[in-house]
Formats: sequence, C-alpha cells, structure tokens
Amino acid sequence: MTNLALVIVLLAALMTPLLMAKFKMSYLPTAVAEIIVGIILGTSGFHLIVSTPTLTELSTLGVTVLIFLSGMEIDFDLFKKQPTPTDPQLKVQPSPVRLAITSFAFILLISFGLSGLLAWSGLFKDIGLATILFSTIALGVVIAALKEKELLSQPLGQTILLIAVLGEIIPLVALTVYSSLNNPGSKSLWLLSLIFVAAIYLLVRFKGVYHFFARIDKSTTQLDIRLAFFLIITLVSIAEEVGAESILGAFLAGMVMKLLRPREETTDKLTSIGYGFFIPIFFIMTGAKLDLPALLADRKSLSLIPFFFIGFMLSKAATYWVLKRRFKQTNAIAGTFLSATTITLVLPILTVGLNLKTITEQQSGAFTLAAILSCILGPILFNRFYQPTPEDLPRKRVKFIGANIMTIPIAQQLSNGLYTTQLFTDNQGNYEIYHSAADLTLLPDLSEDSLVTSGAFDADIIILGYLNHEQNYRLAQLALDAKVPRIIARFEAKDILDEKYDQLKEQGVEVFNTYEANISLLRSLIETPSTLQIIDNTDAGLFEVTVQNRRFTGLQISNLPFVDQVTISRIYRNQELIMPHGDTQIHLNDHLILTGNKKAVPAIRQQLETRN
Repeated sequence: MTNLALVIVLLAALMTPLLMAKFKMSYLPTAVAEIIVGIILGTSGFHLIVSTPTLTELSTLGVTVLIFLSGMEIDFDLFKKQPTPTDPQLKVQPSPVRLAITSFAFILLISFGLSGLLAWSGLFKDIGLATILFSTIALGVVIAALKEKELLSQPLGQTILLIAVLGEIIPLVALTVYSSLNNPGSKSLWLLSLIFVAAIYLLVRFKGVYHFFARIDKSTTQLDIRLAFFLIITLVSIAEEVGAESILGAFLAGMVMKLLRPREETTDKLTSIGYGFFIPIFFIMTGAKLDLPALLADRKSLSLIPFFFIGFMLSKAATYWVLKRRFKQTNAIAGTFLSATTITLVLPILTVGLNLKTITEQQSGAFTLAAILSCILGPILFNRFYQPTPEDLPRKRVKFIGANIMTIPIAQQLSNGLYTTQLFTDNQGNYEIYHSAADLTLLPDLSEDSLVTSGAFDADIIILGYLNHEQNYRLAQLALDAKVPRIIARFEAKDILDEKYDQLKEQGVEVFNTYEANISLLRSLIETPSTLQIIDNTDAGLFEVTVQNRRFTGLQISNLPFVDQVTISRIYRNQELIMPHGDTQIHLNDHLILTGNKKAVPAIRQQLETRN
C-alpha cells in the first residue's frame, strides 16, 4: 500500500502540469493546481492517496527543500545603496527593499488590529497567534507564480519576493518566541541565536574553499550538491535542537548557499531536484490531508471561514498603496493579491496552537480552509491583473570613463537601443564641449573615492576610453575590485616589453586596440564584404544575446519560438565558438550571435535574458 500511494502521488505530479498545458490553464499556478489535485485524490475526494511514513518523510523534505530554494532566491544586490541619478530632473525610485519593509510593517499593524477585533468579538481570543497567522505569506507559492511570469529578476518580482520573505521569516521567529512563552517546558529563547551563529560560521568556513570544490569537482562527486544538502541537514538539525522551527534552518541554509555564489549549473541542478521531485509531493500531500467534508459539516467552523479569509486578505490590503508608489495600478493590485496567499506556515502554526491548546479543532479547520482559498484565489487574481511594462525589458547599464570623439558617438547610438549610457570625465574642457550631447558627469579627479561616489562602477558594462593606456590599466584594476561584470579597456600601446596588455586579458578584461580593430575590419571587408553590410544595415544587424532564462535551456535551435525571425550563426560557450545546427541544444549562459531584423531583437532579448 505504501508503494502504491507513492506511485499515485508521483503520477499526479507528472500529469498535473501536462493537463494544465493541455487545457491551457495559465491563470492557475502549478503549486496551487497540485494542492487541488491532492484534495481530489486524498481524504476529501477519492481516498486514493493515504498518508504513509514514506510520503510523510518525503513531504517534510519537500517543504524543507522549498524553503531552502526560497533562501537561494534572495538577490542580496538589492540591499546595496541605490545610486543617485546625476540628472536632478530624474526622480529616485523607491528600492524593492524599502517597499518591502514598508509593506510588511503595515501588514503587521493591520494583522494586530484584525486580531484585536476578533478577540473583541469573541470569535478568536488569542491575539498573538492570530497576528502571526494573518501576517504569514506562502513564499513557495509566491516564488512559483513569479517564476512562471519570469519576474524574479524584475523590480516588481523582487519587491513581492522580499515581502513574501519577510512574511515567512518574521512569523517563523515569532512562532518560536510564541511557543517558548506559552510552553513552560520549552528551551530558553537565547538558544535561538545559536542557529544564526551556526549559519554565519558555515558561511565563513566554506567561503574560502567553495571555489576549490569547483576546480576538483567531477560528474561522479557533485560536491556542490553534497554541500547544499549538508547545509540543509546541519542547520535544520540545529534549529530543532534549539527549539526553533526546522524550516527556519532550511531558509538560513539557502541564504548561506546563495552567499557562497554558486555556479548557475549548481542552482539549476538544485532547482531541478526540488521542483522535479520533492516539492510537488509536499503540495499534493498538503491537499490530500485536508478533510473538507468534516470541516464543512461543522457549522461553527463554517461560520468562521469567511471571517478568517477576509482577515488574510485585509491584512495585506495596504500593500497596494505601497506598491503604487513605483508600479502601475494594475500591477500594484496584482502584487497585493499575490502577497495575500498563505498556506505553507499556516499548517505548522496551527499544529503548535493545537499542541499548546490555544486553539480548537474547529478554529484550526476554519483557518486551514481560509488559507487554501487565499492560496487559490491570490495567484489567479495576480495572473489576471498583472501586465508587463517597459521596465520588464532588461536594459544594460553601460558606463564610459573618458569623453572624446570615440566614446560620445557610441554612447549616443547605444542610448537609442537596449542600453542606458552614462559618461564620466575629469577633463573640464571635454565636459564643456560634450555635456550637451550626452549624459556626462564631471569628476574632480579619477580617484577610487570619486568614481565610487559617482556610481561609475554601478554598471553591467564599463568602457575605459582614455587614450592613455596607463590610466586605463589603473581604472581596469579598480573596476575589477568593484566586480563590474564586463570591462572593456582601450589599450593603444604596442610595446612588447609592456606586460600590462597581457595582464588585462588574463584578468578577463576585453582589450580594444584601434590599430588591430582597423586591420580586422579591413580584412573582413576584403574577404567577406557582406559582414560590413550586416553591421551597417539599418534594418538588419549582427547581435549578441546571452541566455539567462532557464525556460530555453535544453531546447534545440529548431524548436525556439523565434527561429523564423533571426539566424543563429555562432554560439560562444565556455570560451569556445560552436557552429550551431538545428539539433544543437541551448545551454544556460550561452552567447548567441544573431543576424536578423533589428525590430525583432528587443523581444528576443527580453525572452532570453529574463532571469528565471
């Protein structure tokens, strides 16, 4: 019977996304669909799925992996100070971190107020437990919905994600404190700090050796995956020993893994393991365990359901006005509905309440059903109201240090396309000549402090355009220290005794030399005259796009949705050029060299470079 139940759950996990695709159920997130399938096949429906020790263990591991992956989704770059625009006419947009903290502060206040009203009415007297319940957010469901809309790398998605993170981690800590205060036999609260100390120790311990793992790793060892599960089990075990919730340890393990800066392949493998096996079992078993007929048959619990459901929705209502400060109205509404979803933490919170006898079975059942309704309606309404905006199109930030007759025209042309450009110079004369032609900032000097203060290194690509190669070399070292993703340096000197040219190349800096570029261009014009025509053509062109969307990884070129609009002439992968064919598979971080209509490229770039 145990094996049969497991087979049915795995078959349901396999068939659910297939049926959703067949019937085009795009408004229902996969996680919610899996809960509904569990309800149909479980206690409330056909009784085909029964809880067994194996399924219970796998479901527990599923929620642990889900929360671990949630910790890995945090973009810590969001916590960096946002650079101030040099143009005083530009308005500084509120950062996702500020919006998320403000939103959750309102959520806590409203949750406390609603809990007080429930206590005053006599429907539910435990204000502390109700406040924790109303402030929770289903981080797993939120991530699943954002992934399907490919919003995790966009400001709106990151803001909603951070709100959900606060709606998971703060109630987790609050639940631990609540349990300790209401359970005389519980461990001291100061022990809770040990799990954070352990997380910091593991981060420091493995930060220095993690890249050594990458060098010695091979297909039969998979050291990165072994390390990930070591972190999960260690921190979960410590959390349980100090009296905290196990999922708090899993979340901290995910944050530690993220701060170790794992390779994209590692993140991809962990995501595949989680969403491919463990996490669907958790969602399906969550639905299978619910006994809806018993809940609905009880009049008292039935009367409580609408009050608790309204509480879950109203507690997140103020999020709309906070999100509206930066995002359009429909997307603010969409984000508010998505942040109102809750299910993941509700079940363990109710279990703690039942064990402490601070909540009745009827109240627990009503909270559970209200949470399920919010979990179903929230993502559906999010998908209904969300509308893509121009800011969803990734625009790379290009910064030029050095303003002259070469950099100014390039910046002007790039600004008309898929890039935002800004130039910096310490030359007063050049500033007076060019400042009206481009976004140009005059620096007092080219010291590190001046460059950092002005935000010159807050870029995706930085071009060092001074004629003085010694100056560019020094600036390149500063840019490398600032971890600018891509650095292009002008280096006109051809002294064979000067090692700086080779040093820059070894450090990953792309070196530009006018003499060599002219030779290459003239040779191309002689040997392949059509190449120059492609580059100069106003309707067609040569483009490079980086694959960052996991939705396209593993697809053959012939199956790409835009294959009829452009031609993929080369693929640059792992520092090697590949001649593509129709059956060539796309890999994450592939650089695709495209030729085709310029008007089609922005949409293609948006699809391929949207992080998911």
